[in-house]
Amino acid sequence: MSELRTESIRVNFGPVHPSTHGVLYLIVDLDGEIIVNAEPVIGYLHRGMEKIFENRNYSQCIAIIDRADYVGAFFNEMVLVHTVEQLIEIEVPERGEYLRVILMELNRIAHHLLFYGSYGMDVGAISPFLYCWREREKIMDLFEMAAGYRLHQNYFRVGGVKEDVGDEFLRRSLKFVQELPAWLKEYEVLLTYNEIFNLRTRNVGKMTPEWAINLGMTGPMLRATGFRWDVRRGDPYSIYDKFDFEVPVGTHGDCFDAYRIRMLEMIQSARIVEQAINSIPSGPVRAKTRLNVRPPKGEAYTRIESPLGELACYIVSDGTEKPYRAKLRAPSFVNLEAIPELLKGKLIADIIALLGIFMPVMGEVDR
Repeated sequence: MSELRTESIRVNFGPVHPSTHGVLYLIVDLDGEIIVNAEPVIGYLHRGMEKIFENRNYSQCIAIIDRADYVGAFFNEMVLVHTVEQLIEIEVPERGEYLRVILMELNRIAHHLLFYGSYGMDVGAISPFLYCWREREKIMDLFEMAAGYRLHQNYFRVGGVKEDVGDEFLRRSLKFVQELPAWLKEYEVLLTYNEIFNLRTRNVGKMTPEWAINLGMTGPMLRATGFRWDVRRGDPYSIYDKFDFEVPVGTHGDCFDAYRIRMLEMIQSARIVEQAINSIPSGPVRAKTRLNVRPPKGEAYTRIESPLGELACYIVSDGTEKPYRAKLRAPSFVNLEAIPELLKGKLIADIIALLGIFMPVMGEVDR
């Protein structure tokens, strides 16, 4: 009897948004249903954001950077204005810092809610998306109350925030975070304890802390391995050192742990928001600065904890109102490096489960 021989085939995944979380293109070599090699191809959403910064003043850059991680705009704004504030050595009024933290943590919850719904659909569950959108819309309403916009808010400013919020915003925000834990219990029933979901995520894409650190991974993906690193704790910025919250970590470094950490992080974000609202001081929300700031010649690098990991910004100033050079350290871009290695030896069905757990935002990857 002659030996049966098979040949590997090359399959294209993407670049279409519904299946690859944005315009990500995966070139996958298959031996039957086993993945032999996977190569991510990026650049389909490249807009030259960092180059555009060189031709805009710092205030104009805030509206542009909103479009990086377009579902986490407040974090984009924060890392930019925080870096400029380091350059000009300005102190932000305390109330302004409190409002920043409240909005960023609400944005973290909204970001994780979108992950919950989209990841559920990735592995075959439709209902979670309908549930998460119910709560996410309430956060969007709060953003609209504060900034006037639901998605690209353009609300943070060098020295603070654009304008103060009303008591109604604080009251509704407090009510939301107090009700959130009960809603999350419904989410747990739909996915966390779902037998099919567990089969699709447990022991899939397992990572060790050493391997993840060597690749520069951060955020929920790194914490899933058991490595407890969160910039808000490890290198505090703004007023995060004033709040009591925990940093959830996993034990197996698989897809399930990375999912579970995001669920737990929403509880911690709600704790931070509640503490911030209950202790927010009165006073100005923005330091007195000129509209078009002119930082002295020099350079600054700052980092914050975004929902996807460590988001950093490096700016070189030549003393004018426009940055001489600006560079973003985007967690989605860095974390994607793990995809080829994690997919090797896995089944076709694991591609979307593994890709979805990273939740890459291609606007942040390509910039």
